[in-house]
Amino acid sequence: MSEQPRRPRTSGKPYRRPKKDPVRILAFEALRAVDERDAYANLVLPPLLRKARENEGPEKFDTRDAALATELVYGTLRWQGTYDAVIATCVDRPLGDVDPPVLDVLSLGAHQLLGTRIPTHAAVSATVELARVVLGDGRAKFVNAVLRKIAQDDLDGWLERVAPPYDEDPEDNLAVVHSHPRWVVSALWDSLGGGRAGIEELLRADNERPEVTLVARPGRATAEELLGEDAAVPGRWSPYAVRLTEGGEPGAIEAVRDGRAGVQDEGSQLVAIALANAPLEGPDRRWLDGCAGPGGKAALLGALAAERGAMLLASEKQPHRAGLVANALDGNPGPYQVIAADGTRPAWRPGSFDRVLVDVPCTGLGALRRRPEARWRRRPGDLEGFAPLQRGLLRTALESVRVGGVVGYATCSPHLAETRAVVADVLKQIPDTDLVDARPLLPGVPELGDGPDVQLWPHLHGTDAMYLALIRRTG
Repeated sequence: MSEQPRRPRTSGKPYRRPKKDPVRILAFEALRAVDERDAYANLVLPPLLRKARENEGPEKFDTRDAALATELVYGTLRWQGTYDAVIATCVDRPLGDVDPPVLDVLSLGAHQLLGTRIPTHAAVSATVELARVVLGDGRAKFVNAVLRKIAQDDLDGWLERVAPPYDEDPEDNLAVVHSHPRWVVSALWDSLGGGRAGIEELLRADNERPEVTLVARPGRATAEELLGEDAAVPGRWSPYAVRLTEGGEPGAIEAVRDGRAGVQDEGSQLVAIALANAPLEGPDRRWLDGCAGPGGKAALLGALAAERGAMLLASEKQPHRAGLVANALDGNPGPYQVIAADGTRPAWRPGSFDRVLVDVPCTGLGALRRRPEARWRRRPGDLEGFAPLQRGLLRTALESVRVGGVVGYATCSPHLAETRAVVADVLKQIPDTDLVDARPLLPGVPELGDGPDVQLWPHLHGTDAMYLALIRRTG
């Protein structure tokens, strides 16, 4: 008989198989995807949750499991900067020397300890068990030691220790306290203007989970129909908006499944509505969405155009995104066309359109509530990369509209380099243009500034930080 392999010597304690916690394992997998693949949580998490709900075994998720997993993922990403500062004081090496999977587990534990109501002992033990499953026993001991140090104080106590005094370094203080990179704090402060209260309200709003907002596409659905859903209330500003105050699953709503309604931030809706209602001189028959992907604004514009007997051309450079636009417009009550084309090299003649929208690619700093990982992924140098494209798209838009027609320049970023600087530079090159006051075209929306352009804000309007400038061709 062959000799059986010997088990490795242990400390004498019986071996215990780590307990698998499906919720925390899923949250860890989502964070790893964000870190390793530069994925976005709002794209990674839904399929993971769907698979967990469809599981027929003991690991099948219920509503509470899904809510906890979502909070763990988004909360950890939003507060990553603050948690990094705390963890850095509790480890014996530079944070960059900690393996990324270990850091993800530590951040998950820190969020449970400092950002939720989970009891301390449960947060530590559950995270250590997660570490045993995904990292192994050795590194689980390291995780246990670090978390016990973190657990010695609450968030306010830690912030007093790791954030520099506001009077000595306001931007760094706000960066640590509100978990934003310092350069983002500085840029938002410049765009917002004013004193400390406004910037702190904005940074706090960036860290709040946004409501799901639906749009009822005119001619296909009504806001009244959507208000029949559970926990649905009217939008604040858009007549087509409905908010789901308790989260909700948009895919479970018949009108959304049918494409008669969609998920669309109210700020995005307001941009399309303002362009559609801008006063024109002359005919109003041909509209263009020059950066149409993934299709939310195009679907609303197409429906609004149909009400007036106008036709929408939706152009998107990336073929796969053009496919998304086609899906969003499928069933539009009026004429439309979707093409895959480069908006800086137009596939149409100059002066062909009465209304043109260009919602240009940008850093996305206006949507940090929805994509919290973007704040850590973006760098100041990204602004230089977007600048030529943004200017090129606006120039093409102004060349594409007829004399008397209107162009809407929009971007989901409040950074001045992506908003007013772009508009000012391009209008210097194309002199036969006038800025149209956009504020009257957003009736009822308060605190829109001095105009004529409009900057929306999460803390003031409950929307993403959308920017809109309306420009009329005069010659």
